[in-house]
Formats: sequence, structure tokens, C-alpha cells
Amino acid sequence: MHTTLTGTRQRPAQTVRRPSLIREAGYAYFPIALIARLPFAMMVVGILTLVVSARGSLALGGVTSAMTGLGTALVGPLLGAAADRFGQRRVLLIAGATNSVMLATFAWLAFAPVPDAALLAVAFFIGASMPQVAPLSRSRLVGIIGRAYPTERRTPVVNGAMAYESAADEIVFVFGPVIVGLLATTLNPAAPVIGAAVLGLVFVTAFALHPTAAKAAPSAGGVRPAQAPVRELFRARVFAPVVGALGMGLFFGAMLTSLTAFMAERGVPEQAGLVYGAMGIGSAALALGVALFPSRFTLRARWLTFASILVAGAVSLPFVGTVGAMAVCLLAIGVGIGPTLVTQYSLAAAFSPRGRSATVMTMLGSAVVVGQSAASAVTGLVADGSGATAALVAPLVAAAVVLGAGVWNAVASRH
Repeated sequence: MHTTLTGTRQRPAQTVRRPSLIREAGYAYFPIALIARLPFAMMVVGILTLVVSARGSLALGGVTSAMTGLGTALVGPLLGAAADRFGQRRVLLIAGATNSVMLATFAWLAFAPVPDAALLAVAFFIGASMPQVAPLSRSRLVGIIGRAYPTERRTPVVNGAMAYESAADEIVFVFGPVIVGLLATTLNPAAPVIGAAVLGLVFVTAFALHPTAAKAAPSAGGVRPAQAPVRELFRARVFAPVVGALGMGLFFGAMLTSLTAFMAERGVPEQAGLVYGAMGIGSAALALGVALFPSRFTLRARWLTFASILVAGAVSLPFVGTVGAMAVCLLAIGVGIGPTLVTQYSLAAAFSPRGRSATVMTMLGSAVVVGQSAASAVTGLVADGSGATAALVAPLVAAAVVLGAGVWNAVASRH
């Protein structure tokens, strides 16, 4: 009788909570994921600074830094594919530990009586083993959103997540070189590389062991879904954002190198990083603002709109004559960069083949690295041979690639 009465007693209505990405991921997730990507931002500048200080050769420093970028570009997508196949946790733990060992080894070899070829080889493996925290974080958040949100709410939440991720990248890549400079100045030239090794060991491990790693990809009954064929990665809807990311990398490399030449002609090359930061301010601010765009402002239209702003800003670069005017120009250009990057990653998330999200995200990340390295080398040659004005045409060419990829995406998405 007691049981029957209890069973028929009405229970108070429970309030159904709307899902929150912060709550679903966990409050510790975002600071861990932010700090875990710092070693990547410190790597290239830290290695360049160390080699120049230890070996006294700017040329060797540039080539060594390029080798890290080459390693990342070639192996990064393979790490993403491995994460899709075996899970993020295993791949991140192995890559993080390997990368920390390689960084510590490089810090010792730089001052050791070994040939330059040894530095180049270790630099390549540093880039190859660099944990792909930013792409894997994007993939992880997309997986969480797919599990926690109803279909009709996923698109705006994904756009907001990609906006945050792009802003986080901007913040890290602004402060990473600053940290390198502080450590190298106050301690010794090897300190930034050793610091990156320690940060990676602690925070990449924390990122790998975070509970979200286990639920990064949607699954049914704990069984990982089948992966789409590799050929699906090369469809236009997937590959257009990759080409767009390549164009963004080309722009970053061309802009920083030509800006350095511009500042050198005015006798203040050491201020190039500060002026370059103006672009990062505009980019990060607008990247966060993407989450506020109405849904009728489609991803296709956003890419074309903000890539056009990027092209328009780049057109004025060869005609800029003062440092102040250059800073204002870069601030305006940043308005086009942040939303374009967010849009490219949002499209990549939307059209990633089944079970290939991490692969696609690392393809975009590696495309940025490839473009940055290639444009830096070519623009440097142009600046040496023809001066800063000629070099400042290179960002316009890169911006045209970004816009062209946006047009390709618009055409492909109609079919």
C-alpha cells in the first residue's frame, strides 16, 4: 500500500536546463586549451632567437625556423587523421611528450659542438611532433555540440565556438612572441625553448587527459562511428576552406615580412612586431563579433564580404608612407581577417566528412603554416631585391587567393 501510494504521488516538475557549451566542456577546459597552444606560438620565434644567439647566423636561424614549419605542415594532418582513428588522448600524449623532449634537446644542441644539420633535423621533428591543440580543440568542441545540442541550434553555436577559437589563436600568437622576448632578455636565449617544453609537458598533457577528449566525437553505445572514405576530404566543399586557409597563411607571412622591410627602411625594424599587433587587435575583436551576426548573413556571404575588405585594405599597402598610417591600415585589415578565418573553420566543421573532423581541422591549420612559411621566404627575396614597396604587393596577391577561394566555395555550395 505504501509503495502504491508513493508511486502515484505527483513529483514536482523539474526545470529542463538549456545546454551550455561552457558547462558541457567544463569550466577548466577553456583556460587549459588556451595555455596548451602557447608552445606552438612560442616555437618558431623561440628557435629563431636561440639559433641567432648561439650560432650568430640570421640565415641559419631563418632556415631552422622554416624547418619547424615544414615538419608541422607535412605531419600535422597525419596527427589529425591519427586522432580521428585512435582518439585524441593517445595521440596528444605521445606527441606532447615527444615534442617536449625534442625542444629540450634542441636547447642543448644549439650551444653544443654539433653541425648545423643536426639543428635542422631536430627542428623538423619539433615541428612534426608539435601537438595540434588548436585544430583538435575545434574538433572537440564541434563533437560536443553535436552531442549536446538539437539540430536546429547547432549552427549558431558552432559559429560562436569557431569565433572564440579564432580569437584565442590571435591572443596566443600576439602574446607568444612577447613571452619569448621577455624570457630571452631576462634569463637566456634558451629559456623560451625550455619554457615551451615545460608548458607543453604540463598543459598539453592536461588537455589530453581532460574528460572532453573521451567525448570529442559523437558515438553510439560507445562505438566510434565509421569513417568516410579519404576521397571525401578532397570534395570542393571541404577543400575550398583549406585553400582559403592557405591564402590566409600566405597573407600572414607576406604581411609580417614586408612590414619588417618597411620598418627597417625607417630605421626601426624592432618595432615591426608592435605595429603588426594592430592587425591582431582588429582581427580578434571582429572574430568574437561573428557570433552576433544574424543567420541570414550566410557563411558564404561572410567569406566574400570580409575577404573583399581584406583585398581593399591590401590595395592601399604599397602607398602607405608613415608608420602611423601603416598601423591604421593594419587595424582596418584586421577587420577582414578575423571573420574570414572564423567562416573558413565554420564551413570546414559543417562539411567535414563523417569521422574526419580532426583531419580537416589540422588540414586547415597546416595550410596556414605552409602559406606563412612560403610567403615569408618569397617576400623576403623580393624585399632584398626590390625594397619594401615592392614587397608590400605580396599581401595583395595573398588576399586575392583568399577571395578567389571564397568565390570557389560560393560556386561549389550552390550544387
